[in-house]
Amino acid sequence: MRIWLEQSMRTQKRCLGHVAIVVDDYDRAIQYYTDKLGFTLVEDTPQPGKRWVVVSPNPESDCNLLLARASNERQEGFIGNQCGGRVFLFLQTDDFWRDYHAMKAKGVHFCEAPREEEYGTVVVFEDLYGNRWDLYQNA
Repeated sequence: MRIWLEQSMRTQKRCLGHVAIVVDDYDRAIQYYTDKLGFTLVEDTPQPGKRWVVVSPNPESDCNLLLARASNERQEGFIGNQCGGRVFLFLQTDDFWRDYHAMKAKGVHFCEAPREEEYGTVVVFEDLYGNRWDLYQNA
């Protein structure tokens, strides 16, 4: 049984579909991620008491960002600090300098100067809530 399960798992395509980020306001978050970061609004479906809002850095991406409005005080406390001050999300690009300069021109807050690492070029930035991201291009 275990061998079958292991073989089955190797042949199935599995990936992250969405990563949720807690926001205070859907429209403000949509505007930031589409205008400042250049994401595409994939879906905005009203549901009772909430909306299903998905944005994507690339229409062909397997993993998208689900904008989830905080529904209680506990969730509100995590807005902007979903990873305890560490980098939370990693935005990979095929042209670091193009995206860095475009984001900087649109007012994105960068926490440091770009740097070269063994794995590539990287810079940390914060979104409108203070969540830390890496913008990076592989070497």
